[in-house]
Amino acid sequence: MYLSTVNLSELSPFTPAVVDSVSGLDSNDPISKRLRELGFVEGEPVSIVARGPIGADPLLVQIGYTRFALRRTEAQRVTVHLAS
Repeated sequence: MYLSTVNLSELSPFTPAVVDSVSGLDSNDPISKRLRELGFVEGEPVSIVARGPIGADPLLVQIGYTRFALRRTEAQRVTVHLAS
């Protein structure tokens, strides 16, 4: 376990981080399953590239070499730690 773990939605833009886990509401949660299918798996590098103009929603997230727009509620399911 890392000392500085945060939800992806709380990460400052351009701060390099690494995915720890994706949490779901239950074992069949379709959103957390889809996030894992998109590459949000343990050990993958991730960062916030931009935030939306209203309420910082959506978030433009880069995982590896791919960028995704995620709602803040979706990004809150991803736990990350700061890259060293």
